[in-house]
Amino acid sequence: MTDDLNLEGAYALQTPQDAKRLYAAWAYTYDNDFSDAQGYLIPREVVRVFVGAGGRGPILDVGAGTGLVGEGLAAAGIGTIDALDLSEDMLRVAKGKGVYRNLIAADVTKPLGLAGYRGIVSAGTFTLGHVGPEGILPLLEIAEKGCLFVISVNAQHYQSAGFEALFAELDTQIANLTFEDVRIYSDKADLSHRYDIARLVQFTKA
Repeated sequence: MTDDLNLEGAYALQTPQDAKRLYAAWAYTYDNDFSDAQGYLIPREVVRVFVGAGGRGPILDVGAGTGLVGEGLAAAGIGTIDALDLSEDMLRVAKGKGVYRNLIAADVTKPLGLAGYRGIVSAGTFTLGHVGPEGILPLLEIAEKGCLFVISVNAQHYQSAGFEALFAELDTQIANLTFEDVRIYSDKADLSHRYDIARLVQFTKA
């Protein structure tokens, strides 16, 4: 498994069980071995867009991982923040950062049994080998009217997985839909992914 603790291993995931195994092994070195080493920009970009759009809490950080988005939101003075992730091991690391109210281990593609969120953010979860457009509807169900969403979607995944069709179908359920394409990694990243793009999708629940 240690040979798979990299971006290629993450993109090749096939099932939630695969994801749990990979992130259980990667959780405690993820910030150094991946985020810092590859110059992972998306958590910062999601925070920038959410703050710039006037986002406020309570916020659900979807696919919170080790808490990179939560750290950015907390530094910007925005709370309260809950973390949701499939991996309990990643959530244990996130807990140590002291920025989350609740830590929720759950599959975002299933009914979540939550409510009351005024902001929903996600960095790096809607990507190859992870979550497709089927993860959007359960989030809309737990969002308050007017809830601000800022979600990063790997640009390749956006095209291949059907996100465009989903957002077209949601026309009456969402408002103020905008997009911004940004780099996922800095120039520190391996050449094979250095110029990968994510689409930041921003909208509100109608």
